[in-house]
Amino acid sequence: MGTYLYDMEKLRYLLAPVIAVALAMPASAEKLALSEISAFLNAMKTAKSPFTQINDDGTISTGTLFIKRPGRVRFEYNPPDDTLVLASGGAVAIFDSKSNAGPQTYPLNKTPLSIILGKNVNLGQARMVTGHGYDGTATTITAQDPDHPEYGNIQLVFTPNPVQLRQWVINDDTGSQTTVILGDLQAGGILRDSIFNIQLQADKDAER
Repeated sequence: MGTYLYDMEKLRYLLAPVIAVALAMPASAEKLALSEISAFLNAMKTAKSPFTQINDDGTISTGTLFIKRPGRVRFEYNPPDDTLVLASGGAVAIFDSKSNAGPQTYPLNKTPLSIILGKNVNLGQARMVTGHGYDGTATTITAQDPDHPEYGNIQLVFTPNPVQLRQWVINDDTGSQTTVILGDLQAGGILRDSIFNIQLQADKDAER
């Protein structure tokens, strides 16, 4: 119970900047069109942001996110969680220093996150977006692979003026839910391909 209360206090502290931004948004803002959101994602070639992750069991993790579209992402978790998640070359790999068996890997195209990492994001295509709402502050869309809805879906939250990605919720094929709340997302800049390279990271871990 004590750990739960600590996590809730930590979450309220970490969400304070996000809530402040939301409250500062003009009331006259309107729901973002799918074409606007698609254009924003396609223009975002690289990005970096601190993040807070709420796991399916209610635990909370923090770290730094790196994105290099198309197809690459890196989640660096803060201590005491030393997990590293990489996506590149069409695969996702989870590195856990406690394991001697190497990274756990699976195809990127079987995860809802692949929808926003695609080379050309087109949220207007048939059967991709199953929800498109607006709460007076932020636009939320729910998207899935139209050919494989069984892979799960991703809920993306955006604020306008200018368009900014604030958080996403992944509902995967196992029924679990993971929420990632972004801090100050900084788009642009140079990110080396090597920081997303799964094999290179596996080789480094093997040398330890």
